[in-house]
Amino acid sequence: MSLTLTLTRPDLIRSANFIAGHWHPGPGALLPVTDPATGAVIAEVPDSGAPQALAALEAAHAAFPAWRQVPAKQRAAIIKRWNDLVLAHQDDLGALISLEQGKPLAEGKGEVAYAASYIEWFGEQATRMNGEVIPAPVPGRRMFALKEPVGVVAAITPWNFPAAMIARKIAPALAAGCTVVCKPAEDTPLTSLALVLLAHEAGVPPGVLNIVTASREKTPEVVDVWLDDPRVRKITFTGSTPVGKHLARRSADTLKKLSLELGGNAPFIVFEDADVDAAVEGFMAAKFRNGGQTCVCPNRVFVHNKVHAEFAQKLTARVAALKVGPASDPASQIGPMINARAVEKIERHVQDAVAKGAKVLTGGKRLTDLGATYYAPTVLENADATMACACEETFGPVAPLTRFENEQEVIAAANDTPFGLAAYFYSQDVRRIWRVADALESGIVGINEGALAAEAAPFGGVKESGYGREGSTHGLEDYLHTKYVCQGGLG
Repeated sequence: MSLTLTLTRPDLIRSANFIAGHWHPGPGALLPVTDPATGAVIAEVPDSGAPQALAALEAAHAAFPAWRQVPAKQRAAIIKRWNDLVLAHQDDLGALISLEQGKPLAEGKGEVAYAASYIEWFGEQATRMNGEVIPAPVPGRRMFALKEPVGVVAAITPWNFPAAMIARKIAPALAAGCTVVCKPAEDTPLTSLALVLLAHEAGVPPGVLNIVTASREKTPEVVDVWLDDPRVRKITFTGSTPVGKHLARRSADTLKKLSLELGGNAPFIVFEDADVDAAVEGFMAAKFRNGGQTCVCPNRVFVHNKVHAEFAQKLTARVAALKVGPASDPASQIGPMINARAVEKIERHVQDAVAKGAKVLTGGKRLTDLGATYYAPTVLENADATMACACEETFGPVAPLTRFENEQEVIAAANDTPFGLAAYFYSQDVRRIWRVADALESGIVGINEGALAAEAAPFGGVKESGYGREGSTHGLEDYLHTKYVCQGGLG
């Protein structure tokens, strides 16, 4: 059985930039958007450059004074209408995600609901940007700390969650009273364009939200316009650590505010007192969502010697049973990887691990009968810190198992990475739980839980995984300045 991934509302597929409330075809050069399962071209979007980036910025800058003065309750109503429209088009948006990103249709629809949860949350938070009244040290004075929008925000989003990442960045920006210029990932621009269309239909005024598309080669030309212009006051980026460092360096001359959600190398620790069945379930949820193409999925799996055999056997059975196939097959649990480069990296990591002594328990190969971008869900044992999969983010459905003997050893190994985005561990010892949670150098820690993300929770990392937070009240704060106001002569 297969499904036809068609949209009931075909006009959600846009092939133009959205600037100042209008759709613009761009410079003439086009960027094909392909289905990673088949390589078929779905649509073509503008391969924009500096002129389009500047036009979007000028529209956002011009719209900012009026948008920041819109009462918070009215901004909230617009954002909530956007949420309603996203949910009303969940099936179409889910199909669009599956078409351009490759994840199974059920996951695509799930991502739409996840994205909407952020839109709804920040719509509600728009009316809660409270300042402070500060007790004055002398009579006749009043002191206040007021919250104000930072200004124009440049949002640069990744391909792995094309709806959720847009929502997590744009919704708080709009709630705070900021205007936005956005550059979606070159592999998955269609979902982002559709969400911007729905935001426009919800009543977001012209110029408040602008989006330009560009190829990987033209992206620096687009983004550098925003980095160098002092009218852009904040950059929000999700992607690789090297690119995040470049953005930080390049934006230093204008001292922009930055939110950087960068690379990860998440440890997953199974202690000897863990509930092994629960650990396997939690690992499956954490690792194989989106085919392992998530920044918080476990990349290194540490299992205590006493439970290693049981965990490996149960995990291998679960992974071997995963159904791999295109999004159009409703039975698919793992779809294609995003492109050929992704598959090549996965293959390189597995081959390197095997050459250095790892053993393949299941998978470990391309699934060429399905297509060029499919890789079998894989479990490796006897992995160690010398292997590429322990040092680099694999970003695919590979689980390398490493044995450990004691708590101090595994904490040191888990922290032995420049990254610190997410970490997971399973234990039933309450004292150990708090020791380990405190010791892990990570912005997010899952304790006996594999599914961590929620709109009310702060999402972000430490060390070279970046700074700033998305989601929660902390995520809204990242789009605000604090202004101190002191009034005297009142005595």
